[in-house]
Amino acid sequence: MKLALAGLNHRTAPVEVREQIAFRPEELPHALAVLHQQPGLREGMILSTCNRVEIAAMLDDNAASARILENFLALSHDLSAETVRPHLYLYEEADAIRHLFRVASSLDSMVVGEPQILGQLKQAYAQAREQGAIGNYLETVLTRAFSVAKRVRTETEIGQSAVSVSDAAVELAREIFGSLQRRRVMIIGAGKMSEAAARHLQRAGASEILITNRTRQRAEDLAQLFRGTVLPYEETLQRLHEVDIVIASSAAPHYVLTPEAVRRAIEARRNQPMFLIDIAVPRNIDPAIQELEHAFVFDIDDLQKIVDRNMQGRRQVADQAERMVEQEVDRMVARLRARDVTPVILSLQEELEGIRQDALQRHRAKLGNLTKEQEEALDALTRGIINKIAHGPISEMRREASDQSSSEGPQEVVSIVRRVFRLRDR
Repeated sequence: MKLALAGLNHRTAPVEVREQIAFRPEELPHALAVLHQQPGLREGMILSTCNRVEIAAMLDDNAASARILENFLALSHDLSAETVRPHLYLYEEADAIRHLFRVASSLDSMVVGEPQILGQLKQAYAQAREQGAIGNYLETVLTRAFSVAKRVRTETEIGQSAVSVSDAAVELAREIFGSLQRRRVMIIGAGKMSEAAARHLQRAGASEILITNRTRQRAEDLAQLFRGTVLPYEETLQRLHEVDIVIASSAAPHYVLTPEAVRRAIEARRNQPMFLIDIAVPRNIDPAIQELEHAFVFDIDDLQKIVDRNMQGRRQVADQAERMVEQEVDRMVARLRARDVTPVILSLQEELEGIRQDALQRHRAKLGNLTKEQEEALDALTRGIINKIAHGPISEMRREASDQSSSEGPQEVVSIVRRVFRLRDR
């Protein structure tokens, strides 16, 4: 059998193509069942996210990987193969293993080091396993991919630095306050940027989130999402002194927070610091507030500079992670090649042992009564002959399996041994 992986991602296909190829969650059980029925396919898994759709499969050695997987993706969405083909990539054997390891480790993601892809890959594996589409081979490769991803996370700093505006906001808040435990947050505006920043602040330990928005319904929706409290929009300035962190992302065409309003809030707070994040365009927070003592103001450009700096750092760390992946690929390939020859070695040993036992049985009557010492000597003699016969082919299969420079692996030698000794498949 051979491992193959076909798919498309954010680099090879625009979003309008990815949308056509993607599988909705409710479609996956049926899609896995259809995939498993493809001729020549033994095991399979489907990974479908907003940025990639990939099929990992174990196929018969003589199966046409590209045609099988390409046709499956096309026909699953009522598309022609010609529509899908220009955007697809295909990897086999070591290249497929390398790709899976890189995906799991977030080295192939749009944002290098993001943690979501590993969870998505684990979910895809669990669903395929539950449907009986995962066998021993894919099980071995995928569980190793998860271990490689854990090693990359543990031994490098690839996921440590902020690489989104909302991440950067939390990073800055920690620099100012240290721990964010028991810190109160006010969100002005209820758009996607505010939602992302609130999610990161809540994960970092912020204890209470007040949400205010001109449209109350949107504020209530966001408050429900984060178990927050809706604050009437007209009470924003009167309640400002109650919070440590302000995230402003409203659609207001003017400054929502002025120096005078923030000065009064800081006085009411008895000069405890306030952290104000302005991620609106046009800006919601008057930059003159930065001149006030105990007020720390950052706009979206400030946050983007942090993101750019950290992205450069992640790219450098990614080089270290790539070297780890290459080491793990070599180990995985060696392990799988050794695994490929083990059944043949066992079959050969069983076949030769059967020949030895048949010969002993046929000639035992002619030998007469043998002493215990003679029985042991005869057994050792015949076993030694069999071991010498097996030594050559076994050594050659193991040598081919360990030869990393061979793209074919031990398949040719294995095939010859099977034919010469007429071995049955195990």
